[in-house]
Amino acid sequence: MEKRTVLAFVLSFLVLIVWMAVFSPKQDQKQRFETPIEKEPPREIFDSPGSPDMQRPVTSQGPERQLKETASEVDEKEIEITTPLYKAVFTNRGPTIKSFKLKKYRQTIAPDSPLIELVSLERNTDEFFLMNFKTSSPIQSETMLYQVDQGDIRLDPESPPKDLVFHSVTPDGLMIRQTFRFYADQYNIDMDMNVVNQSERPANGVFSASIKALPPKEKKGYYSYVGIVLLLNGQLEEMEIEEPSEEKVSDGQIDWMAYEDDYFISAIISEEPVPGKFRGYLSSLGILEGTCSTPPVLLNPSQQKSSLYTLYFGPRDLGILKEIGKGLDRAVDFGWFDIIAKGLLYVLLFFNKFINNYGVSIILLTILVKILFWPLTHKSYKSMKEMQKLQPIMAKIREKYKNDKQKMNQEMMGLYKTYKVNPMSGCLPMIVQLPVFFALFRLLGSSIELRHAPFMLWINDLAAPDRLFHFPFSIPFMTPPHGIPVLTLLMGASMFIQQKMTPTPGDPAQAKMMMFMPVIFTFMFINFPSGLVLYWLINNLLSIGQQYRILKRSA
Repeated sequence: MEKRTVLAFVLSFLVLIVWMAVFSPKQDQKQRFETPIEKEPPREIFDSPGSPDMQRPVTSQGPERQLKETASEVDEKEIEITTPLYKAVFTNRGPTIKSFKLKKYRQTIAPDSPLIELVSLERNTDEFFLMNFKTSSPIQSETMLYQVDQGDIRLDPESPPKDLVFHSVTPDGLMIRQTFRFYADQYNIDMDMNVVNQSERPANGVFSASIKALPPKEKKGYYSYVGIVLLLNGQLEEMEIEEPSEEKVSDGQIDWMAYEDDYFISAIISEEPVPGKFRGYLSSLGILEGTCSTPPVLLNPSQQKSSLYTLYFGPRDLGILKEIGKGLDRAVDFGWFDIIAKGLLYVLLFFNKFINNYGVSIILLTILVKILFWPLTHKSYKSMKEMQKLQPIMAKIREKYKNDKQKMNQEMMGLYKTYKVNPMSGCLPMIVQLPVFFALFRLLGSSIELRHAPFMLWINDLAAPDRLFHFPFSIPFMTPPHGIPVLTLLMGASMFIQQKMTPTPGDPAQAKMMMFMPVIFTFMFINFPSGLVLYWLINNLLSIGQQYRILKRSA
């Protein structure tokens, strides 16, 4: 039975090692995207049939004669949108967005680090974001030039919403007007696309929306998803496209489509989703593209159709995404342990409201988890203590039946039953915490709330490995930056102390194997987020205190 106990420990460690090997970022993970991958938000996807006017108030500006002009009479123009949250550059070619910088987020923890740029395309000819009404006409241009009703827009904290209107007439007589509404205190942008058939012939087309992206060569998080994601038929779908020229096609009700990376998301949400078609594609040049389109829409002469959308370009902040609605908060998905991870996140956010330090919040969370598991671990440690008292009897049984394994196991089981001890009790404190451990691991690897969150002293990013000093040389098995993992070494030392206090198995070989566990854990944790190492360190210290209390009482 002692061997089974050791086996349970080893299997637990193997689960951690396999989890890290399969899901943590790899150096060659981005090689499949060596060529630039473009990112372009979806072209207009969804149609609200028969709604000629926006449900949100939008002003239509400019004389009618201007709407009759064609795109060939317009020059390309850039319009800068500045709000307290972001700085964006729109262009009337498309229209699309050439730049979208988030003012509250930087690429590194350095205060002078560049702002996060959501438009990752390298060529100016690529459309990060394109919405259109596509017809079968060969003369229609997807990236035609639009007239624009004004120049740069600046919103101060107290400014009311402002509109930016693009309008043009296609060669086949369709007048298209795209109206964007910006808010001073929101990342989301209201968007209305209105199409009027000014020709004398019926027009058949689809509202379409597309998004292109250049995924990073190295993931910043630990194993959060990077790519195009949909809310399709009420289910979150990660459209993984890995091979050049690979294509994925899906049909159904699409509530929203987005491109997301470790911490940020660019999404297009339909006001009234209808059944549509999704097409995802990775070109031979490495361009990752997702396009959604509605079923065909018929426009008779003088008839018009409008579609309403919400565009969101910003952090994958669970609270903000919940406020937007339409199920966009489901884009924050922590995998198998999603429910536990989100519960832990809400607890951390609650603590942080009063403490304003996520490191201290993690310590309080660890204490809370320890209190919840206290009865179970207390019973387990007492059982381990009783097991230690049985070691002399167990040694005699081994010696007496060393040539009869079956009889030895029967005698051992009888001994455990007589003294009411559980030989697996030593595993329970660790096993019951594995779901919390994995949930916190996922949380720290992809939660925007903990990105660049400082703790104290040298720990200035709880989502990154802890390093004291930065060495100019590499250290095997350590991801950059290379330095002294002080917190991880302290965690390993605490595990060693805890192991010394734990009653050892009767077999000396098994006891030696157990003493290697702190070394294995230290090696595994060396590249884990410092917040996770902090959790495990505090948990070990609390366990040491609990064991000491039990040992002192039983002495």
